[in-house]
Amino acid sequence: MMMKKMGAWMLLALLTLVGDWCGRCYGCLEDERIALLEVKALTNPNSIYMGDWVEYSSNCCEWSGIECDNTTRRVIHLSLSRARDQSLGDWVLNASLFLPFKELQSLDLSYNGLVGCSENQGFEVLSSKLRKLEVLHLSENQFNDDKSILSCFNGLSSLKSLDLSLNEVITGSGLKVLSSRLKKLENLDLFGNQCNDSIFSSLSGFSSLKSLDLSGNLLTGSSTGINSWGELKNLEQLRLSGNNLKGVLPPCLGNLSSLRSLDLSYNQLEGNIASSHLSHLTQLEQLSVSNNYFQVPISFGSFMNLSNLKLIVCDNNELIAAPSSQPLVPKFQLLYFSASNCTPKPLEAGFPNFLHSQHDLVFVDLSHNKFVGQPFPSWLLENNTKLDRLYLRDTSFIGGPLQLPQHPTPNLQTVDMSGNNIHGQVARNICSIFPRLKNFMMANNNLTGCIPPCFGNVSSLNYLDLSNNHMSCELLEHNLPTVGSSLWFLKLSNNNFTGRLPLSVLNMTSLHYLFLDGNKFAGQVSGTFSLASSFSWFDISNNLLSGMLPRGIGNSSLNSFPRAIDMSRNQFEGTIPIEYFNSYGLEFLDLSENNLSGPLPLGFHASALRYVHLYKNQLSGPLPYAFCNLSLLVIFDLGDNNLTGPIPNWIDSLSELSIFVLKSNQFNGKLPHQLCLLRKLSILDLSENNFSGLLPLCLSNLNFTASDEKTSVEPPTRSQDYRNLEEIFASIGYYIGNKTVLPELDVKITVELTAKKNFYTYEGVILRYMSALDLSCNRFTGEIPTEWGNLSGIYSLNLSHNNLTGLIPSSFFNLKQIESLDLSHNNLNGRIPAQLVELTFLSVFNVSCNNLSGRTPEMKNQFGTFDESSYKGNPLLCGPPLQNSCDKTESPSARVPNDFNGDVGFIDMYSFYASFGVCYIIAVLTIAAVLCINPHWRRRWFYFIEECIDTCYCFLAINFRKLSRFRR
Repeated sequence: MMMKKMGAWMLLALLTLVGDWCGRCYGCLEDERIALLEVKALTNPNSIYMGDWVEYSSNCCEWSGIECDNTTRRVIHLSLSRARDQSLGDWVLNASLFLPFKELQSLDLSYNGLVGCSENQGFEVLSSKLRKLEVLHLSENQFNDDKSILSCFNGLSSLKSLDLSLNEVITGSGLKVLSSRLKKLENLDLFGNQCNDSIFSSLSGFSSLKSLDLSGNLLTGSSTGINSWGELKNLEQLRLSGNNLKGVLPPCLGNLSSLRSLDLSYNQLEGNIASSHLSHLTQLEQLSVSNNYFQVPISFGSFMNLSNLKLIVCDNNELIAAPSSQPLVPKFQLLYFSASNCTPKPLEAGFPNFLHSQHDLVFVDLSHNKFVGQPFPSWLLENNTKLDRLYLRDTSFIGGPLQLPQHPTPNLQTVDMSGNNIHGQVARNICSIFPRLKNFMMANNNLTGCIPPCFGNVSSLNYLDLSNNHMSCELLEHNLPTVGSSLWFLKLSNNNFTGRLPLSVLNMTSLHYLFLDGNKFAGQVSGTFSLASSFSWFDISNNLLSGMLPRGIGNSSLNSFPRAIDMSRNQFEGTIPIEYFNSYGLEFLDLSENNLSGPLPLGFHASALRYVHLYKNQLSGPLPYAFCNLSLLVIFDLGDNNLTGPIPNWIDSLSELSIFVLKSNQFNGKLPHQLCLLRKLSILDLSENNFSGLLPLCLSNLNFTASDEKTSVEPPTRSQDYRNLEEIFASIGYYIGNKTVLPELDVKITVELTAKKNFYTYEGVILRYMSALDLSCNRFTGEIPTEWGNLSGIYSLNLSHNNLTGLIPSSFFNLKQIESLDLSHNNLNGRIPAQLVELTFLSVFNVSCNNLSGRTPEMKNQFGTFDESSYKGNPLLCGPPLQNSCDKTESPSARVPNDFNGDVGFIDMYSFYASFGVCYIIAVLTIAAVLCINPHWRRRWFYFIEECIDTCYCFLAINFRKLSRFRR
């Protein structure tokens, strides 16, 4: 009987164990599953990050953000990053939520809007329960004082890693308290917390600390505060980058004997790095001191004994010659060496010769240095068979052909030698020497010949840039990768390639960026070709292409249509196909300087368009209403066409418009007041049209604000060559993502303005600040509004060749930034305001051919540089630089002749008719010349001849006034 009872109990126990074991195999523990659902309900029941946290799913170990122990099935890792809907307001954490998770080792609460912990409900309530918690992530929250932080950390005695990065502020006093509570802390991340200098002395208590990140704070002043870190003997990683630390490196850094990684980049540290105590750090593997003011000896002799050193980054410092006594052969073997932009002047010491002894290099960047007189270091390729990337852009090597190594370099994937003086042809065997080549950049050299045919068979090629060379040949399809290749960037701009456009390139499914501009491709482009759906940037400008614009471009998917199309400076003709405006993704469109005609498209859906250049064509008709939908337009240039009609009232719907050019068309009517509502307008050019009426007073409200959007177009950048390097350097924990190959596209916006009959082209960065108002060569009447003196930010104002009357506003002395002021060829009268001499930036000033009188402005400041051409055609003006003196008085007989047949009268009549005859002959010759000249050059020819006509006109005006007075 007893045996039966014992057997029953054993069977019951066995069944219980099996049931428990089966339950654990099936899923997580029930109490933890219920607790997780409670956490979800309190944070955000609709969170997309916890979409699979559902009640009917019993195995919570398979939920996102959850990791369980394989044996106990208890939760050991819990990620609640971004779990809480921050629109719910601040979150004061009740740590008792996590009581059921008794084996929790890692907890991530980042990106949740945490401001602190509930009173008496911080993590101290878990100290007896969460004995295994070692990792706590609280980054990107809203802790903003010591109290809110310290209330969370009582009792977490096992914590080894704490991430408090990107909160608002952590003070030194708060860290001092933390150091007494978190005795086992090994990793402390305070990146981007706006810590102040008092933090240095507060960290000495973290004696177990192995990793410390203080980068991206507001640490200022001297780095000597680090002297208090004598107790941090276990520190292995130290990041102080992105602060404002100044002065020389403190000696105590040399006492951190366990340090393996040191990042001091992006500060204002200085001094000769060879004199620092960094050479004492015998365990050092990684050293980054880029973007400081260090002097770095090119031999790196002070680091020769650091046998563990694998990585040196010292970009944007100053390389200097090293003492000859330093050893030439170091004990280390580098994997990564970057010293770009370190020689602002030619370096006499030459190339870093210590690299001769390096045979394990994977990454080398010595770009933007002046190694003048040095030959190309072909030995660098010969010695380093592991080399993956080589950047030698703009290094001023001695000109010569590209010397390839004799043996293949099987691992080399990226070569950038742009901006040197390399000439000759690219070797035909380059593909066999670099069999894994992905990125090849040889732009801005003196290369000749053609693209090696083997490039057509290199399936690994991603990025090819041979722009700005002297390469010339008929480019055939077998010279380029074909459909199915991985090429995503191709730039052959500004060479002399000829032949027809290689249409096979347009069908490449991986190609995103295509630049064939500035060559001599000729012939008609098929009207049916279409781009592959991958295209983002398409530029075939400045060639000899002709025929109709290909409609096939518009056959691409609406969402995959290129973001930019540039087909300018060719010989395309016909109308603009509506398909070009049927893309929701198109941002940049340049069809300027062609022979396009007909009206503008009447309807389209290109709501993302920001840059439209259609100038120098033969387009006609009014501005269609459909353009009112382009609310994101930044630049709208329709100059040099045959467009007609008024500026429509819907113009204010283009609220982002910064540059608006309608010059040299046939627009008419009054300027609508809606034009004044374009608050971001900085350049308005309406010259050479038929606008009339009064100058709008409301234009004085324009702010002319600076803007980067109008300077250049920044295409989206991407890279496909970084992953292999991340794997290579993962073993030493260094992030190299910022050293990837990205498209170097410099698509500058160009705007042409006129002042004093000269053309001024503004391009790129200068356009950021440029502001101009050009209403010249129209039919505006009335006075110049005094309120226009409020245009204090304007750089150029041109009101010439109108019918303006009245005075020059004295308020113009407020135009403190103005550089060009042209009021010539109007009917202005009165004196020139003397206050204008205070416009110290004025370099162009023209008031010729008006009815101004009195004394010219004092010859000081900029006005001392203007000659009489600025004032000619105003017979009642006097004073320098004019010949007639204001002190000279004429007798009545000298001013008015007594006899029509007298000598004076005869001279006046003779001068009048002679001037008229000369002007008539010049005018006839001008009209004949204009009729024979290409329309694109008519405007330039007009201004070239106008100088002659202008002189005749002013002389006629003077003699006509004399003749009128004589006849009276």
